[in-house]
Amino acid sequence: MRKRTKAREYALQILYAVDITKDDPKDCVERFWEGNEESSSEVKKFAAGIVLGVADNKKDIDKMIAKYATNWHLDRMAVIDRNVLRFATYELLYEKDIPPKVSINEAIDIAKKFGGPDSGKFVNGILDKINKTECKGSK
Repeated sequence: MRKRTKAREYALQILYAVDITKDDPKDCVERFWEGNEESSSEVKKFAAGIVLGVADNKKDIDKMIAKYATNWHLDRMAVIDRNVLRFATYELLYEKDIPPKVSINEAIDIAKKFGGPDSGKFVNGILDKINKTECKGSK
């Protein structure tokens, strides 16, 4: 598995913990690595960057997801889907060095792996709308 893919999966797990426990994201990151010391510093850095980036921009990210999640309230979404959408939206809006296609494809694959049977389609639909509308000029 590629390092960034693994880092995104770890980020999802940490964001899930933050969402459920309501604990400080930095504390959740530290606790997570206590049980996962075998990961490289590159993977840890990328995952932590996603988690802390989502935490720092959560209000805007959630507003963006809500805008494009037609007939869905964030609090009614499955926790996995909500957090996949959060990290992917963060990447689309704030990580300009990552091609949108990569962020979207990784999010779909992770949603399929960790979410429900329709999670991939659900995530794809929302991220595609965000990318086409909010990330003009991105490929």
